[in-house]
Amino acid sequence: MYNNLYSIKNIKDIMNKYGVSFHKNLGQNFITSPHICPKMVELSKIDKDCGVVEIGTGVGVLTRELCKAAKKVVAIEIDSRLIPILGESLDGLDNIHIINDDFLKVDIKKIIDIHFSDCKEVKVCANIPYYLTSDIITSFLEKDFGVSSLTFMVQKEVGDRLCSKVGSKTAGAISFLVNYFSIPKVLLKVSKSSFCPSPKVDSCVIYFDMKNKNKYTCSDEKLLFKIVKFSFLQRRKSFANALSSKFNIEKSQIYEILESFNIDKNIRGERLSIDEFIEITNKISAMNKS
Repeated sequence: MYNNLYSIKNIKDIMNKYGVSFHKNLGQNFITSPHICPKMVELSKIDKDCGVVEIGTGVGVLTRELCKAAKKVVAIEIDSRLIPILGESLDGLDNIHIINDDFLKVDIKKIIDIHFSDCKEVKVCANIPYYLTSDIITSFLEKDFGVSSLTFMVQKEVGDRLCSKVGSKTAGAISFLVNYFSIPKVLLKVSKSSFCPSPKVDSCVIYFDMKNKNKYTCSDEKLLFKIVKFSFLQRRKSFANALSSKFNIEKSQIYEILESFNIDKNIRGERLSIDEFIEITNKISAMNKS
């Protein structure tokens, strides 16, 4: 077994042993800095009461650190070529279960129910493929899997936007979703030199506290998310213009709604807060039902 999985030489040796090369299409960049993974686990507050879901194992660098700290770990890895490598790199660990499948196709709720019934809480901690960042994060936010927190390594620029306060210039529709369902923060900045092969951009570790997942309530969440989405798609238009053109609502009606909440009728959607989006949505929903 290779004890030092942070060594570029050892990573290349074990991959060569099994005839595996780096797969760019799967976003494979392996961590070579020995400080990052232990810090990720520590800042995620993972302990022996926790079950942990990991998405994308690489050669098992983060996986080993998770197994040291958690009660149980379920790792979902799409690349079948890495399975024999993990059998060697994770040898001796008895609290790991590997699922060779596509995360976007497996039943996460079922996996959690089967493997973590004896854990006090379930957390997600992963160095996810960057091209799947939005899909993976949206899946966990929108569906109630019962996890208490999400910790992900993402591109720095993406992480900053995800954790942006709604209403700020850097926020986007995904920022709304993140802040609606969780309390987000950036935990750690990670240099591109910490990976092999080295990506073109720096990264960061972000953390979403999901314990207050239902802190906001809206009469029609489906409508709310549609309104938010099209508000940000039409960033250059005023909120009233964007909504009236997409939802066939008279602009004067939107003006009335905005003025009832003391909101400037010419405001752009990107400047609205979560509470304001909810209040407006509740009004429109009630109007549609009348």
